[in-house]
Amino acid sequence: MKKIFIKTTALVAAVLAAGQLWAAGATFPLDPFPKAKLNDLAALQNGAKLFINHCLNCHSASAIRYNRLQDLGLTEEQIKENLLFTSDKIGDLMTIAMKPADAKQWFGVLPPDLSLTARSRATYTTSGPDWVYTYMRTFYRDSERPTGWNNLLFENVGMPHVLWDLQGVRTLEKEQIKKSTDEKTGQEVWKKVFTNIDEYGLRTVKQEALPAGGYYHESTQVKWNAQDAAKVKAYDSQIADLVAYMTWMAEPYAKTRVQLGVWVLIFLFIFTIFAWGLNRAYWKDIK
Repeated sequence: MKKIFIKTTALVAAVLAAGQLWAAGATFPLDPFPKAKLNDLAALQNGAKLFINHCLNCHSASAIRYNRLQDLGLTEEQIKENLLFTSDKIGDLMTIAMKPADAKQWFGVLPPDLSLTARSRATYTTSGPDWVYTYMRTFYRDSERPTGWNNLLFENVGMPHVLWDLQGVRTLEKEQIKKSTDEKTGQEVWKKVFTNIDEYGLRTVKQEALPAGGYYHESTQVKWNAQDAAKVKAYDSQIADLVAYMTWMAEPYAKTRVQLGVWVLIFLFIFTIFAWGLNRAYWKDIK
């Protein structure tokens, strides 16, 4: 029995440690997703339009049918006229015509199904919607990548920035504190690295050695420079709508589940009162 307890304790500790390391790997800070969008039907409808017009070309959402969009306040006629492709029917699943072999040739990897992305990207320390919201807002030009794009949250991602025209042109200034090994002495040294990436994805890098003996930790600070700040603000609102829809898509019954849970708790509370009264009546003559 003692051996079983020790082994179980060690297994639980290993799992918790692995989870902490996994969470620690995501060092880039996540921006909070505006949760109010989840209760805004207009935002959810706009998010569905953005998803179908921009994401559904390469990514499928095979757990959702088009007619489920009626839960967002859209009529069958509106779905047919505005959100269906010519070969689709309202009862069809949201799949794509692109062949997996073609996708691997074009992108190097098969684009994932996005039905559950808003849930699968969540960990016990981070929110899935926060991850998607940050990811879609941290693309930048990178002339060294095959697609011409890169991402701060998902480095060397194979996906191009398909919504770049909505966001507008931005440049990036990145300041990093890194630990590296000196080629001559073989000792570990700390450096401050300044990286400027222009609108064409061309980068200029400068390095500055930090004084020895100091206490440093690896960190990254970024600054975006946009040609049209109003356009970037509008883009952020559009992305919030898209993430709201993807969050709904990952669990369409979430709101109903919460409402049902409240009624169940109320029922259990009332039932407990009656059960306590019945128990008291049964045992009132027994001392």
